[in-house]
Order: sequence, then C-alpha cells, then structure tokens
Amino acid sequence: MGESATPAYWVHDLSPFLIQFTETWGIRYYGLSYILGFVLGGWLLYLAAKRERLQIPPTSVMDLMTALLLGVMLGGRLGYFILYDLGSVLANPFQLLRVWDGGMSSHGGFIGVAVAMWWFVRKRPVSYWNLADSVIAVAPLGIGLGRLANFINGELWGRVTDVSWAVIFPGSARPGTPVTEIAARHPSQLYAAALEGFAIFAYLQWRLWKTPVATRQPGRMTGEFLVIYAVARIITEMFREPDASLLFGLTRGTFYSLFLFVAGVIVIQRTKHPG
Repeated sequence: MGESATPAYWVHDLSPFLIQFTETWGIRYYGLSYILGFVLGGWLLYLAAKRERLQIPPTSVMDLMTALLLGVMLGGRLGYFILYDLGSVLANPFQLLRVWDGGMSSHGGFIGVAVAMWWFVRKRPVSYWNLADSVIAVAPLGIGLGRLANFINGELWGRVTDVSWAVIFPGSARPGTPVTEIAARHPSQLYAAALEGFAIFAYLQWRLWKTPVATRQPGRMTGEFLVIYAVARIITEMFREPDASLLFGLTRGTFYSLFLFVAGVIVIQRTKHPG
C-alpha cells in the first residue's frame, strides 16, 4: 500500500485572526498591524517633538496622527483601486467600504500622507519638510508590520521557486487542489517586510537622531526615503507574483516606484539649492 506524499515545503496554515468570533469576523492581524504601527509611530513622533526634532509641541502630535491616519487609510484604499483594480470599484463603488477584505496601496498611502501633512501645516507655523522628514522616519515601521500581516494572511505571495525556504500558499491554487500539487513560492512578503520596512526604518532613525540632516537640510530624508524605498520595492517585486496586469512589461509595483524614484531625486536636489 502506497503512502500519501508529504509536501517538501512548509504549508502556510496561519490564521488571519488573533481572536475569531465568526467565520468572517474577529480581531485580525492585518488591522492590528495598522494599530501597532500608528501607536509606535505616534510615540516616536512624540519623542521627536519633546526633543525639538519636530517643529510642533508634543500636545499636537495626536492631531498630527489623526491627520496621518486619515491620509493613509483614504490614500491607501483609493490608491489600491485606482492603481490596481479600477474595474472592480467602478462596477461596485461600495467595495471601497469593505476594508475588512483588504486592499491597500503603499503608493496611494504615500500620496495620502503627503496631502495630510499639507493640510496639517497650512495653518500652523511649521515647515512642511521638517514635518515630512520626521513622519517619513517612522513610516517604514508601519510598512514592515503591514507586510508581516500580509504573510500571516497568506496573500501577496511570491513567484514559484525551489529554494529551501519556499512556502506553499494554499490560496495560490484553485480551491480543492491537493497540497502536494501546489507549487512552492518565495515568501516575498517577508522580503518586503525586511527590505522595504525594517531596514529603511533603521536607516532613517539613524539619520534623524545621529546626524544633523533634519535641521540642516529639511527634506533630504524625505528624498532619500523615496529613492531607497523605490529601489527596495523594485528588488522585492522581482520575487513577488504580479497581482495585476503588467504595464509596459513591468509589474505595477515596479512601474509606480519609478515615479517615486524620480520624485526622490528631485526632492534631494531641492535640498542642495533651497529656495
């Protein structure tokens, strides 16, 4: 009698819920990643304000975080559908409200944050670029946590591979497909968490606290973030399975990151010749 085949790789079986109340409702890791990102980011901005690295009083940090939260959620949600799934929201606009189904765009989130900061500083004696540098120094922490949540959810998986650390994502195949017939893939969410998130976060925190760049060249850190993130995203896109049609032969993540790179170079050049 033959024995059933055993998968050669780890089969992703993580639950998206920390606590599950019904089949579709509960406390999800994805939502918690956003909450944790904003709590830790707010705390770091509060420290920056107390130590006068941020040109607002500590008492205004909560107002800033509220504006940023709205910017991330609205920009990220709208950006996802506009950049990746426009047909879906045109067919059913109520899709925008179904945030529990996922669907956030980091590129859209960046635009949302930029608009939120503009709104925040327009009636305050605060330098936009000083604020941007401080905010951008904590933003990659949220990106990293979000990518970890993507991995837990078993979504945004990578391309097929035979590396020893590959993972079998059951959601990458048709329902009912035997696990032994599902191709193993790169855990590209973890690559993105490390490269797009935590590595950039560590670098920008060093720049903020250990160098005078934030006070001597406002905007420089923001430009550096845009360039470094764009490069990191293009690298991780090489391992990620495209989740939308290609544009000019490039994944959408790569294509949109080219604009971030150009924007970052322009911002860096501006800091060399302010005014």
